[in-house]
Amino acid sequence: MFGKKHNLIFLMLFGGMALNAEVAFSTDVWPILERRCVTCHRPGEIAPMPLTSYAQVRPWANAIREAVLTRKMPPWDAAGETAHDFRNDRSLTETEIRIISTWVKEGAQEGQPLKTAFQLTSVENHWKLGKPDIVIRVPGFHVPASGLLTYRYLITPDLFPKDVWVRAAEFRIDQRTVVHHINAYARGPDSSYLARYPKGEIVTATIADRGRRREGERVFDRRLQLIGWEPGYRPMPWLPNGAKQIRAGSDIVFEMHYSPNGKEVTDYSELGIYLADTAPSERVLAIDTLRDLDLAIPAGAPDYVSRASMTLAQPVRLVSVQPHMHRRGKGMEVRAVYPNGRTRLLVSVPKYDFNWQTTYVLREPLLLPAGTRLESVAHFDNSVNNPSNPDPSVPVSWGDMTTDEMHIAFLELAMPVEADPEKLFAAPPRMIGTPAGKN
Repeated sequence: MFGKKHNLIFLMLFGGMALNAEVAFSTDVWPILERRCVTCHRPGEIAPMPLTSYAQVRPWANAIREAVLTRKMPPWDAAGETAHDFRNDRSLTETEIRIISTWVKEGAQEGQPLKTAFQLTSVENHWKLGKPDIVIRVPGFHVPASGLLTYRYLITPDLFPKDVWVRAAEFRIDQRTVVHHINAYARGPDSSYLARYPKGEIVTATIADRGRRREGERVFDRRLQLIGWEPGYRPMPWLPNGAKQIRAGSDIVFEMHYSPNGKEVTDYSELGIYLADTAPSERVLAIDTLRDLDLAIPAGAPDYVSRASMTLAQPVRLVSVQPHMHRRGKGMEVRAVYPNGRTRLLVSVPKYDFNWQTTYVLREPLLLPAGTRLESVAHFDNSVNNPSNPDPSVPVSWGDMTTDEMHIAFLELAMPVEADPEKLFAAPPRMIGTPAGKN
């Protein structure tokens, strides 16, 4: 039996050996990469190279060390007091950074080979959430090698003979290098949204037509956002007992934005829809109404500030937040101001990255009482010091193109399934394409 003194000496000796032991790929580094990196760094995903084996990782060892020390990788732009309040937090801990850095400094040794090589299952290789109940496919859109493309729309009818609840949805993007974003909306059977356009064809639509709304039309009967994809998005079910409703007779509308990159391609992206077996206890809504449609960025302005706000008329739970700007976007904060005056930071992204846009999913949905005011403050850099700036010599306003700008804080909210979503807003939201003062 060791006494307390002998136990202490044993721990000091052997603990010191453990601390000074050689860091190896298979036992120390691979578990971190598997957990944090290979979601993107695998064949068929968005990252430029796979990192699923020692042979693939070793040539990039120094670059990986630099990327993790500077926190460029894994990409995670949330900062401040709420930086790690999200269940899709992909950032590395200080311990994980130290392990990778030490491994590289010590020569990036493999150690014992991995006992089991990384393998993609057929489900993983196709749909991250498993086999969908419904699949909608883009019927081959030709993307030219160059030029600016306006938004394209595809209306797919005859999918929902009865009301359904959707527990999750997932885009499988075919031509990732040219897809700027794809949004999917559920359009009600009597909706005015793109009502003049044919079904089953890929078409263009003017901003005025997209914003046209029949007087007295209910907001979510007109259009309900189902899911959006942009670089950085990771699909996941919304809530264990929460879902989005699609009414009988609704169409699915794709809004597609492509950015040519020098090579002609044809895109066959797909949307997978996962139906709930039973009605949920909570209705999930995605809204894009926390936005500044009147932003007007002067030419050369290094720090233009744009503000947006909206007030909730009934209690909801906040599920996720996604800041969205274009290439002049610099940073954004989204806050909740409670009826008693208390303010809570929801997300802070001081270094916004247009090329990697994250939807920040709260670990636990946050209750927002009726009367809560949601505020978003966005900063834009239209100066020559912004390397992503398309043209600092021109003023910039709201628009679709990446040469234009946007300020939106996309929100996903949950409310009791029996609650009326039309009573969500204290004031009717203004539609894109309508003048200030009109809804």
